[in-house]
Amino acid sequence: MDRLCGTSSPILPGPSLHLPASHLSQKLHVQKLKPAESKKRLLLCRTSKPERNDLENDPPFKSGKVFAEEAIGAEYGEGFETFRLDGPLKVDVDYLNESLQACFLQRIRHAMKPDEAFGLVFSWDNVVADTRSLKLDAWRRLAYEEGRNFPSAAHLQRAIVNSAADHVLQKVLCWEKDETKLEELKSRLSQLYRQNLLQLDTPIEGLREWLEALHTAGIPCAVVSSLDRKVMLEALERMRIGNFFKAVVTEEDGMESIAHRLLSASIKLDRKPSKCVVFEDDPRGIAAAHNCTMMAVALIGAHRAYELVQADLAVGSFTELSVINLRRLFAHKGFSFMDLQKQVVDKLPRRRKLMTDTIF
Repeated sequence: MDRLCGTSSPILPGPSLHLPASHLSQKLHVQKLKPAESKKRLLLCRTSKPERNDLENDPPFKSGKVFAEEAIGAEYGEGFETFRLDGPLKVDVDYLNESLQACFLQRIRHAMKPDEAFGLVFSWDNVVADTRSLKLDAWRRLAYEEGRNFPSAAHLQRAIVNSAADHVLQKVLCWEKDETKLEELKSRLSQLYRQNLLQLDTPIEGLREWLEALHTAGIPCAVVSSLDRKVMLEALERMRIGNFFKAVVTEEDGMESIAHRLLSASIKLDRKPSKCVVFEDDPRGIAAAHNCTMMAVALIGAHRAYELVQADLAVGSFTELSVINLRRLFAHKGFSFMDLQKQVVDKLPRRRKLMTDTIF
């Protein structure tokens, strides 16, 4: 049975089908898509139904976003600029602490359940995932492909992981100084690191149990990173911890520094920065948290304990933590802690002079 254009509906024979060719050419008009419209439809289809091997075919993310020392930010409490219908809006630390105050009903709920007033922000690198080993493996594979020796000394490997790619290639490993070759090496390094991320399926030890305890206590959590949103969300799903995070801050959010990402996470969690706790392993992240008036909990591992002395609390693993530790972080912090206050001086009543009348 004949069919038209591959459709499943059969064509019934009849006199109405025997039309002249000129009549068909006049009546049938094929709708042609413009190049811009066809590209838009293709992009929509790709976004709505991602294939399994899309990540391998996509272009690699920029190595400067991952293998670089980012700016700390908010040194003077400054934030970022966002746009509203009435014009641009500058969002800084003081503005968020004032605008994200809990309303009347929320204050009543937080009085009954004080743990829900906190907001927890987790850094992706070495806090949620062991990215240190992934980066070292990417550097080893790059050295093998280039036919160079990779150092085995612990202090050199620590410098390689904690430094920017340009600094490592020029100063630490002393491989190349040519700009063109440097860009090729950094591009290849980012590809190798992306391949390692696709195989990541295990979180940091004790993290899943800690997130379950926080979920039971009703404390909202967020994760911040400079990775692509698609890559990080799929990694969280493979690690089976994606449902514990209420908010995600990635490269698509357009934040320029570590502090800006932390402020963006506090907005998404609907918690003012002074009520947020940041889990970090880097002294730069701890400094950014304090610039945002946030508490900082350091995870010892990638950096030694004496490098994390600025943190409000330093632990070796998540198994050492409990929800009561969060309350102790804010135990000394009252409603007006470190705020300028007017000293109230009690005025004493004016003393009366005793007058004695002498009667002669």
